[in-house]
Amino acid sequence: MNVAETGVGAARTIDLQTFADPRGRLSVVEGGRHVPFEIRRVYYLYGVPDDALRGAHGHRRLRQLVVAVHGGFTVHLDDGFRRCAVTLDRPDQGLYIAPMTWREIIGFTGGAVAMVLASDHYDAGDYFHDYERFLLEARAAAPPPEGGRV
Repeated sequence: MNVAETGVGAARTIDLQTFADPRGRLSVVEGGRHVPFEIRRVYYLYGVPDDALRGAHGHRRLRQLVVAVHGGFTVHLDDGFRRCAVTLDRPDQGLYIAPMTWREIIGFTGGAVAMVLASDHYDAGDYFHDYERFLLEARAAAPPPEGGRV
């Protein structure tokens, strides 16, 4: 399994275990094995207009793996110090998003489907919906990484 760090918090892309034969491909995600959490919730986004912004929030405790099971989109990540953009357009690769990471998802291609595997059930109290509040808490919780802020 190939893992690539993004430089934003603990976020990283993970190449999923995939099996291929003449009948097609099958990709596998096992909680606690391929992702660093047990999977407690699965949801997916689809029918998203290409100019829509999804996400635009952060989580205090929730961990997630985002997979483009069809089509593609770009996930912008921010840990309060650094930012990056990750384009997902392969169903055999996921993006692990750690707690205290702001995310915005844009640029959905026609027919794109984003599947999200989450470490816990929905909890409204776990969300940051205000970016400035997120920045204050994220910066208070962790020292700046080497190289400082973006």
